[in-house]
Amino acid sequence: MDLKFLLLIVLEIVCVTIANGNDLVFQVERRKTSLSGIKDHDDHRRGRFLSDVDINLGGNGLPTRTGLYFTKLGIGSPKKDYYVQVDTGSDLMWVNCIECSKCPKKSDIGMDLTLYDPKGSHTSELISCDQDFCSSTFDGPISGCKPEIPCPYSITYGDGSSTAGYYVRDYLTFDFVDGNLHTAPQNSSIIFGCGAVQSMGSSNEGALDGIIGFGQANSSVLSQLAASRKVKKIFSHCLDNIRGGGIFAIGELVEPKVSTTPLVPNMSHFNVVLKNIEVDGDILQLPSDIFDSGNTKGTVIDSGTTLAYLPLIVYDELLSKVFARHSGLKLELVEGQFKCFHYAGNVDDGFPVVKLHFEDSLSLTVYPHEYLFPYSDGERCIGWQRSVPQTKDGKDMTLLGDLVLSNKLVLYDLENMVIGWTDYNCSSSIKVKDSSGTVHTVGAHNLSPASTFLNGRTLTFFLLLTVMLNCFFN
Repeated sequence: MDLKFLLLIVLEIVCVTIANGNDLVFQVERRKTSLSGIKDHDDHRRGRFLSDVDINLGGNGLPTRTGLYFTKLGIGSPKKDYYVQVDTGSDLMWVNCIECSKCPKKSDIGMDLTLYDPKGSHTSELISCDQDFCSSTFDGPISGCKPEIPCPYSITYGDGSSTAGYYVRDYLTFDFVDGNLHTAPQNSSIIFGCGAVQSMGSSNEGALDGIIGFGQANSSVLSQLAASRKVKKIFSHCLDNIRGGGIFAIGELVEPKVSTTPLVPNMSHFNVVLKNIEVDGDILQLPSDIFDSGNTKGTVIDSGTTLAYLPLIVYDELLSKVFARHSGLKLELVEGQFKCFHYAGNVDDGFPVVKLHFEDSLSLTVYPHEYLFPYSDGERCIGWQRSVPQTKDGKDMTLLGDLVLSNKLVLYDLENMVIGWTDYNCSSSIKVKDSSGTVHTVGAHNLSPASTFLNGRTLTFFLLLTVMLNCFFN
């Protein structure tokens, strides 16, 4: 059956949902061999089990730069390169596909974009709607499903933009760590979304080929790699908004040591327990339940979000304390959304440090130069934003994005269900350990070229991008 005709059928049965799959099982065919051959096979296989992965980063979290971080992935056979946003706030990986007539072909970040063509890869395989992956994604069989119909996916964002298509399986090529500051390419069969229709616009501004989600669901790339015994469900990132790029590694972190706080169990995102917020040495006086955790409230750590969002009452109290020393400072609205002001001095000398205190005595320090980002000569804008109400009872979600995560090494340990961080030089290196106990050094990368030329006029675009990504939480 023609693929375009299949796609029409798929789009008729698309259900607006965010995919949450179950563990994948990959069938292995064994063959008879000698005992010495088995030993050689096991030695070689052990070297590929539970390895570490070095993911090259590009981009910059500053709203006046790219406003996001991305990586380059090899997909298919023969391999082609795709640039995708790295996002810990979502699960699904998807890339724009050959059927997408409105998808951009070039990005002003500095690279050409590529539409994935399943027919152009001899290792690609359509996931049909009667396969286990599809039924688990939709919590049961799809109405009208036939074996020849691909499994559909659809994501609709809060502003009405959307991406839809079908699931495919193909090889993803990663850089597996095999020495200090050294990697070797290795591929793994991964299921991901092939985006055939999207309404995110055809503009080149900030455009990428897709998104790779590092969420907790079984459908995420991390979970699929772990299910196929390639890695442990542990990763770390250090997002560098000074030089751009940074460090992103899958594997057990050995150095530096990082203090942690528990992840809230049974949540679809990286929820943590925020106890209180300290500004200029004083704890903000807030309702005792303002940071309560739940499916649509609480505090979420999300690298796919550019700024930081606080419940209205928290936002008002925080800004009141931040500007207590500057009562006469005139705030102006830039692009209709950002509060900005002119300031000639050093903001770290003139404004207070903000500390967020979490369960198990873990704190997150946010410095003035981080939450007051430069917009133009002598002008600073406030990175703290008011969150949109998320629940029927009026409570808001606290969403912590790159504004507070940049220039810190952040550890996500899903094996032990903890997350942690420490201030760090993101242009340096970290040490990770594989399952054999071997420790390797993983260094920083910067895929974003010096020609990255976004300026303050793109702030509105990045706020829109942030809103779109936030809608994964709705």
